[in-house]
Amino acid sequence: MKLDEPIGVDEPDSAVASRRRAGPSPGLDPDSLERLVPEAIDPADAAARETLALHVERYEWAARVAKPGRLLDCACGVGYGTAILLRNPALGPALGVDVSPEAIAHANAHHAGPRARFVVCDALALEDAEGFDTIVSLETIEHVASPARLVAKLASLLRPGGRLVASVPTTPSVDLNPHHRHDFTARSFRALGARNGLVERDAFAQVQRLALGSAWRGRRFTAAKLRPNLPGYYASHPAALARRIATTLRHGLANHYLTICWERGDARADAGPATS
Repeated sequence: MKLDEPIGVDEPDSAVASRRRAGPSPGLDPDSLERLVPEAIDPADAAARETLALHVERYEWAARVAKPGRLLDCACGVGYGTAILLRNPALGPALGVDVSPEAIAHANAHHAGPRARFVVCDALALEDAEGFDTIVSLETIEHVASPARLVAKLASLLRPGGRLVASVPTTPSVDLNPHHRHDFTARSFRALGARNGLVERDAFAQVQRLALGSAWRGRRFTAAKLRPNLPGYYASHPAALARRIATTLRHGLANHYLTICWERGDARADAGPATS
């Protein structure tokens, strides 16, 4: 999709269209490193637009590999990703959950419709007797205190043969981003799924090359929003400094991301392959 293309679930009536033209919901920081608000991105902010493009590309891939049927978007943020998923007519109805009331208010104002609803909820507290055919959770797992607990919870919410589509950065991010709590490699991320009886069906790798000259020209990537006192952090976390140096020597100035489509191991024998 083009980044200036409207993101919606269904063709809106005039009232919904008016709400979707509005800016971010009150209390929502459109420039936070925690989430993206497509409607509020500065067109001149190349780094933010590239980050949004990566997120959109992940959601579009998730829509292709998802299993038709009931859908959960875990940590849905402001809901634009849920709307992208629902462009696949085989998916839905969809439930989007997020811990941020401000993000959910924005999602309900901009993307709720007959096939999508959004509620404030911690995924670990979500109870759902019906189960989901597909659960999507992109750029979430690195934020939580216990990634293993979250993946186990999401796996438990899948119907037999259901699919979990999740992504993480696979280059270090905890040192720079104060909202991230865990670093992953491709191997450690894959191990999370395997420990929960999930079978990998497909994977999608992305690379974001960093242009330092342009990254600091927008509102989103500023020194004030990155981890404060980085030298002090490295002094108290020497392993993090070692990982940063090793990664930079290996990959240069680049962020790597991995999205995996897993399937519950009790899938029917006739379940078709994921299609990327």
